[in-house]
Amino acid sequence: MGREDRSAALIEQVFRDEWGRVLASLIGYFGDWDLAEDAAAEAFAIAAQRWPSDGVPDHPAAWLITTARRRAIDRLRRDRVLAAKLRLIAAAEPPAGEARSENTAEDTVETSPIPDERLELVFMCCHPALAVEAQVALTLRAVGGLSTEEIARAFLVSPETMKRRLTRAKSKIKVAGIPFGVPSGPRLPERLGAILAVVYLIFNEGYGDPDRPGLAAEAIRLGRVLAGLLPAQPEVLGLLALMLLHDSRRETRFAGNEHGQDLVLLPDQDRSRWDWRQIAEGRALLDRALGQAAHPASRTGPYVIQAAIASLQAQEQLDWPQISVLYGKLAELTGSPVVRLNRAVAVAEADGPAAALAIVDQLDLPDYQYWHSTRAELLRRLGRRDEARAAFRRALDLARTAPERRFLERRIAES
Repeated sequence: MGREDRSAALIEQVFRDEWGRVLASLIGYFGDWDLAEDAAAEAFAIAAQRWPSDGVPDHPAAWLITTARRRAIDRLRRDRVLAAKLRLIAAAEPPAGEARSENTAEDTVETSPIPDERLELVFMCCHPALAVEAQVALTLRAVGGLSTEEIARAFLVSPETMKRRLTRAKSKIKVAGIPFGVPSGPRLPERLGAILAVVYLIFNEGYGDPDRPGLAAEAIRLGRVLAGLLPAQPEVLGLLALMLLHDSRRETRFAGNEHGQDLVLLPDQDRSRWDWRQIAEGRALLDRALGQAAHPASRTGPYVIQAAIASLQAQEQLDWPQISVLYGKLAELTGSPVVRLNRAVAVAEADGPAAALAIVDQLDLPDYQYWHSTRAELLRRLGRRDEARAAFRRALDLARTAPERRFLERRIAES
């Protein structure tokens, strides 16, 4: 890789890493999402022109934030309709007649550390007044730094559709007066839970589809941001640990052939190709989360329990009885029939398919693909092949990805 290519790669990485922090600072400063986004884009464009020759500043976020603020102030000056906003920020402007240059932005900010306001931005993006699809799109755009086109590709919609979705979400924030801030008191755990759910949804969209691996990586990056901003929250650490442990197996979950990607179940995966450094990182985070959850004021939450299950699933000899116990605790905590279905899978390994089928048949999940595929597998193991084929066919009707469809077609042929 040549010098110019290395420089471009470094700048692209800085942009992706710093976009959320720059945008958060500008929204907190000006209170105007569109103005902040436009000014941030201008600052990044200036950096793209100057940094290849001048070099990346020692404090790129400070440089970008100061440059973007100046661009925003210039825009407000040109628009007299926003004179009221100019008065609010007058104290922050340089004295009249003072020469300004983006080249000096870094020096201007070094003596005054800029706070990291990404947490406030995350809470704004994931406000319950917004639809879940809007929360996901805004989080990826604002905090993750993905372009509208990238988000559209990830969620299989047109760029115009995604642009309208983002525009409506930002308009809702303005009209509803959704605050830029972190909720206090008893509202914090509830709101934080919604944020973690959004990040995990993003992860699962990418984890389950080999054609969208970038989404899982973005979710992990968002998880790292949250863990850095909220290092004392067990559930934040638990979610990051869970994603890292699952993602460590990504290279072995699908096997390619001339027909495309095939799904590979956990027992059949090549453990030598798992990312063991990532597993070690996930387990270290899990240990921290468990230590914090043991505090009298805390409790073990659903993401910590799921991370513990994922850690056990990485053992060479799987302790299915213990996995079943953890799924039982998770089911008690969440009341989720999907969790009970997952527990049935563990029960099948620990106590046999008949015990597991008794659990599955008590669940009411007629439109859930994995209820049908799990039930079909248990029926197959019990020798009830006609019933198994029917259940596999229903799962095939509901399958979303090509690897899953091929796997189910193979099971039908074998039954």
